[in-house]
Amino acid sequence: MYILMLASECAPVAKVGGLADVVFGLSRELEVRGHAVEIILPKYDRMRYDQIWGLQPVYNDLWVPWGGGAIHCTVFFGFVHGRKCFFIEPHSEENFFNRGAYYGFPDEHLRFAFFTKAAMEFMLKSNKRPDIIHTHDWQTALAAPLLYEIYANQGMPFQRVCHTVHNFKHQGIAGEEVLWKTGLGRPEYYFDRYRMGDDSNPSAINFTKGAIVYSNFITTVSPRYAWEAMHTDQGFGLGHILWVHRAKFGGVLNGLDYEMWNPQTDPRLAANYDLHSLDNKYINKRALRGRLWLADTYKPIITYVGRLDPQKGLHLIRHAIYYALANGAQFVLLGSSPEAHINDEFWRIKHELNDNPDCHLEIGYDEELAHLIYAGADILVLPSLFEPCGLTQMIGLRYGTIPVVRAVGGLADTVFDRDWSDKPPNERNGYVFHQADEPALESALGRAIGLWQHYPEQFRQLIENGMRYDYSWNHPGQHYLNIYEFIRHR
Repeated sequence: MYILMLASECAPVAKVGGLADVVFGLSRELEVRGHAVEIILPKYDRMRYDQIWGLQPVYNDLWVPWGGGAIHCTVFFGFVHGRKCFFIEPHSEENFFNRGAYYGFPDEHLRFAFFTKAAMEFMLKSNKRPDIIHTHDWQTALAAPLLYEIYANQGMPFQRVCHTVHNFKHQGIAGEEVLWKTGLGRPEYYFDRYRMGDDSNPSAINFTKGAIVYSNFITTVSPRYAWEAMHTDQGFGLGHILWVHRAKFGGVLNGLDYEMWNPQTDPRLAANYDLHSLDNKYINKRALRGRLWLADTYKPIITYVGRLDPQKGLHLIRHAIYYALANGAQFVLLGSSPEAHINDEFWRIKHELNDNPDCHLEIGYDEELAHLIYAGADILVLPSLFEPCGLTQMIGLRYGTIPVVRAVGGLADTVFDRDWSDKPPNERNGYVFHQADEPALESALGRAIGLWQHYPEQFRQLIENGMRYDYSWNHPGQHYLNIYEFIRHR
């Protein structure tokens, strides 16, 4: 099968978040399984060019219809860690992708509408006819409407679209200008709420809604999040249209890059280990304490690694720090926030606890330290208010660090409570709580600390249960291939 990934990010060349890891990881898994995969990305000025091999122009004269005229583009090709990638560079006064940042501009909707239009035009003009066009998030959501309203009639009648929503909060809202620029036109036709009309703004179109209506299949990044998007406020207004198109909507759990995240080979660790050499994990615990000036004492290390974002349950992260310290545990935090007042609050906590030998808060991000924390900590806390998929808990399980999570999204699909799960005891791998409040967090975190303190052999058994799970791209890769086969023949 020939699969073309259309996305605004791909690790490690253009990465802001988890989307980039999915595009790279899924592409690699599909290639390993013998399929032809290509990725089309914008050519940003701030890409990691050191991660691209053999970058060269391969299509010099791509003219993309835009508004009343056309924009001239050059298409480059290069390998990103073995993946075949095309990069579209527009030459226009709008300077869409030469701005020193990936996102954060007032004309965001036009930047990515243009990129999507240019990608479709490139496929048409260069005779690329993939079996599947796999689009990701709102940035490339217009591909399906463009295909079925324009390009299917110009020589691309057999292409099929699978669209993945990584976070329903970000949908791509724009006025009719986008319709005229892309050549779709006919605002009165697209403003229909069963096509692309935004439910909360009658004079706006919704890119993600367009993808839901026009795509052959829509996925999101975990089964539980798919249910939440359709039946709770996590759909952010798209629940009804998802229900209408429920026959072609489902959740596929993201995979974790098991080459990058492998305690057996990870070069950033003080000692490598696996299920059969688990004692080496505690060499990393000592190394972590040495690096962060923590007391070397008989206590569990609890950690939070990730963005300090309101989505992550900041009040519960804060509470977990003080609860851990009051209940015979140490706490390590690694993370930062794009919002200054959140960073300021955690800096205040850091200064308050500065002399405490059982606590270290690292406000920022350090990839090397992250790996050592996953290896050296005993318990990982993830009290998210919502979590489409989450990779942190999968990394924790891989590294033998017990996750304590709130039962939302992908967290509920991957972590099964040691005491209350309906899974067999050897398949339980962590602790789960439901309410987004302090007593609920304490109930789960207290059980985890208690097991570590009083039943070390059972705690070790829980570690081994978690490390036996396979959250690599192996299973999701097969799920996506099943979806592709399903829509190819429709």
